[in-house]
Amino acid sequence: MSSRVPSAIAAACLVTSALIATPIAADAAPAKPAAKAVPAWIPTVPGATQKDRAYSWQTLQKMTTEQKVGQVFMQYVYGQDATTVTEADAAQNMKLYGVRTPAEVVKKFNLGGVIYFAWSNNVAGTTQIAKLSNGLQMAAMESGAGVPLTIATDQEMGVVTRIGPPATQFPGAMALGATGSTRDARQSGEITGQELRALGVNTNFAPDGDVNVNPNNPVIGVRSPGGDPAAVAKITAAQIKGLQKQGAKRVNAVVKHFPGHGDTGTDSHLAMPTITHTRAEWEKIDLPPFKAAIKEGVSMVMTAHLTVPSLDPSGLPATLSKPIMTDLLRGELGFKGLVVTDSLAMQGVRDMFYDPATKTTDDGEIAVRALLAGSDLMEMSPNQTAATKAVTEALASGRLPQRRLDEAVVRNLQTKSVRGITTKPIVNVSAIGSIVGTVAHQDVADRVADHSITLVKNSSGTLPLKPKGTKILVTGYNGAQNGVNVTHETLKAELDALGAATTVKTAGASPDAATRQAVLDAAKDTDVVLFTSYNAASYANQVALVKALVATGKPVVVVATRNPYDINQFTEVSTYLASYSTNGTSMGAVSRVITGLRKPTGTLPVSIPRADDPASDLYPIGYGLRYRR
Repeated sequence: MSSRVPSAIAAACLVTSALIATPIAADAAPAKPAAKAVPAWIPTVPGATQKDRAYSWQTLQKMTTEQKVGQVFMQYVYGQDATTVTEADAAQNMKLYGVRTPAEVVKKFNLGGVIYFAWSNNVAGTTQIAKLSNGLQMAAMESGAGVPLTIATDQEMGVVTRIGPPATQFPGAMALGATGSTRDARQSGEITGQELRALGVNTNFAPDGDVNVNPNNPVIGVRSPGGDPAAVAKITAAQIKGLQKQGAKRVNAVVKHFPGHGDTGTDSHLAMPTITHTRAEWEKIDLPPFKAAIKEGVSMVMTAHLTVPSLDPSGLPATLSKPIMTDLLRGELGFKGLVVTDSLAMQGVRDMFYDPATKTTDDGEIAVRALLAGSDLMEMSPNQTAATKAVTEALASGRLPQRRLDEAVVRNLQTKSVRGITTKPIVNVSAIGSIVGTVAHQDVADRVADHSITLVKNSSGTLPLKPKGTKILVTGYNGAQNGVNVTHETLKAELDALGAATTVKTAGASPDAATRQAVLDAAKDTDVVLFTSYNAASYANQVALVKALVATGKPVVVVATRNPYDINQFTEVSTYLASYSTNGTSMGAVSRVITGLRKPTGTLPVSIPRADDPASDLYPIGYGLRYRR
C-alpha cells in the first residue's frame, strides 16, 4: 500500500484548511474570511483553533445525512489488511456487515472510526498494523465525505494491552500509581502515544481514571491508578499530558469510565452495575480524576454502562442518561470535547433493551438514546445496520434534533483536525523501526517498572536474594502477552543470567491436586520458591498451594502479578511483593528487585483489607518496605 495521498485527496485537504473567499462587487467592502462566519452554535473542542472550527463547519455543510450518521459510529472489523483478508475474516465481516473486507465496511457505513483488537485479527505485527491503518484511511478518504478515520485501540498497558512487543510495554495504571511519579506517568503516555501514532493509531482509549475503592471490583482493579482520588487524579492527568504531547507524538487521550467505575462488584461487560455513592461521596471519590482530565484538556471522555441513582434516579445506564452525560458532564463540569460510549455490545447497556419473547435486543434504540443523552461517537454497536437505520429514522421523525447530530459530527471533525488526522492520516511504514520499541523507550519502561515494584512483607529477611548458585523454583500463574507466555519465561531468563539455577513448574491460577503435589515435589530440591500469584481470593486451589509450600519450611517469595490484595488470603507468607502486571517488563523489574540490583521503591496505591474483616486494613495506602542492607 502506497503511503502517498492521491493528489485529488491532498488538494481537498488543503482546501478544507484554507479560508474560502466570497466574490464581491467592485464597490463593496472586502468580505470577511469564511472562517469568521462559523455559526456560534458550532462547539469548540479542547485545543481547537479557528482553522479547526472552519474545517468542521465547511465539511459539515458538504455532508449528506448518510455521511453524518456514519461519522458518529466506530466499529471493529476483521482482518489484517484493509482489502485482502482470509476467508475466516471475510465470513465474520459478511455476517456482521454484509461485505467481505475492512475497507468495504468503512465505505458501506461511512464510518467515523475503527477500533483494533487481537481477536478481530488486527494486530499481528507493527508493520502490518501500520499498513492496515493506511489502507483504512485510504478507503475513508476515497469515499463518502472524504474524512479520515479515528483509529483507536485500548493500549492501557498492563492487563489491557492490545499491541504487544516489539511495541514498548509498560506495566499499567496501578503500577504507575505505585511509583507515585507524575514523571513516570507522563513519560509512559508520551512513549505509548508516539508509538501508536507511528502505527496509524491516533486515539488511545486510556487512561482509566476510575478510583478503585472496591477490592472485589471484577473489571477495573489494576486498570486504575489506585484508591486515593487525589493520587489517581495526578497520575491520570500526567498520562493525558504525555499521550497528547504536541508534534509527531500526539494522539487523542480518552479518560474512562465516566462517571466512575471503581466501586462495583459487577462487570459491566456482563450486567449493569449500580454505584451507590451519594452525590457527596461521588464528588469526593469518583469526580477528582475526571475534573483533572478536563482541566488537562483531554480530547475524549468515555461513558460507563452503570447506574448512579444519586446522579440520575431513572435507572438508565450513564451512557444513556442525559442528566449525567449532558447536564453533569457538559453543563456542570464544562467538558467541551468528544463523548464516546464504551462498547455498545456490553450487557451493561443492552440488558434493558432485551426482549425475552423474541430473544432480541433493540440495538437501534440504544444508539438513538446514546446520541440523545449526549454521546458523539458510538462504539461497537452489535448491529450496525439497525443502528444506522434507527438514527436515520429518528432524525427524519424529529425525535433526534438535527442540531444534536450536527454537534456530534462537528466534534468528531474538529477532534480529527486538532490532532492532525485530517492533514496527515497516512503514516510512514519505513519509519516504524526507528520509533516503535526502541532501546531508549524500553529503558524508560524498565525504569518505570523498577519504581513500581512494592515490597509489602520481608519478615524473614529472605530478600534480597544472592542469585549466584541459588536453586530457585518458579511456580504459580504464568501470564501471557498476545498469546505468548512471558511471566515465568522472563523470570527464568533474568535469574539464570544472574547465575541462579532456575526451574519452572507452572501451576496455573487454579492448580488441581496432582499439580499441587508436583509443585511440592519440585520444591524439595530447591533453595527458594518464587510463587507468582494471581487474584488468589478467586482461586481456593491457588491459596492451598501457597499454604502447602509455606508448610514445607522452604523460603517462599510470593509476587502478586495482578491485584495486590492476595496476601490477605495467606498472611503466613513471610515475603510478599506486588508487581501489578504479568508482562515481561514487570517481571524483569521483579528479578532486579528481588536480587538487589534495584531497591524496592513502590508503595501500595490501594489499601489491602483483612480477609476476615474487610472494614479494616491489613496494609494501608502508601505502605511499602525498603531493604535494610
